[in-house]
Amino acid sequence: MHLNLVIIPTYNEKENIEKILNAVINQSVEFDILIVDDNSSDGTATIVQKVQTLYPNRIFLLQRPGKMGLGTAYIEGFRFGLKNNYQFIYEMDADFSHNPADLVRMYEVLNTNQADVVIGSRYTKGGSVVNWPADRRFISYGGSLYTRLITWMPVKDPTAGFIGYDAKVLSTIDLDKIHFVGYAFQIQMKFEAWSLGFKLKEIPIVFKDREEGVSKMSGGIVKEAAFGVLGMKIRKLFS
Repeated sequence: MHLNLVIIPTYNEKENIEKILNAVINQSVEFDILIVDDNSSDGTATIVQKVQTLYPNRIFLLQRPGKMGLGTAYIEGFRFGLKNNYQFIYEMDADFSHNPADLVRMYEVLNTNQADVVIGSRYTKGGSVVNWPADRRFISYGGSLYTRLITWMPVKDPTAGFIGYDAKVLSTIDLDKIHFVGYAFQIQMKFEAWSLGFKLKEIPIVFKDREEGVSKMSGGIVKEAAFGVLGMKIRKLFS
């Protein structure tokens, strides 16, 4: 049984990738890393391969033929983690919007059985967002309120993308039925875990907008979340 695997999807992250790999590897708790790269044209995968030589059997690279979406990247990562018997599996961005040091806090929650799913939350007490424009704050916080209203799920930051799972959660959820790509993927994963009776716990984080590289946010992702949440709840009511 391996202990910790951090999944980091990438698409054109050459400015950040080497720094984030070193930052995660050098935490006080040991974390292995799986990079899921969607055929970055900027050489991201080549940089990962270079860093891999410095940390044998600690950094893994899954290269995909094209841009296939965040949700499918994490699903492939979950399957990798389960196949290789990791006990705790984490989702994390490549751009330092998630502080690698917070992984240790997340691990402590999972390892002491405080929760089955730990969520790095911007909107729980003590959490915050830095460097975001007003419109993006409005969309994100409004989306969180909307999701809570529709689903009744007791999570203040349901669209959060910095998450740790006990492997038993991921092996219980039917990953074949998780079909969303962006924010809706994050919501659906939490909703499924909560619906199955697993314990979710939010810990406050400071979410810092990327300083280098280009944001992957799009209108389609927001639209998918808005309609996806409603459909997800309706399906659950009639299932």
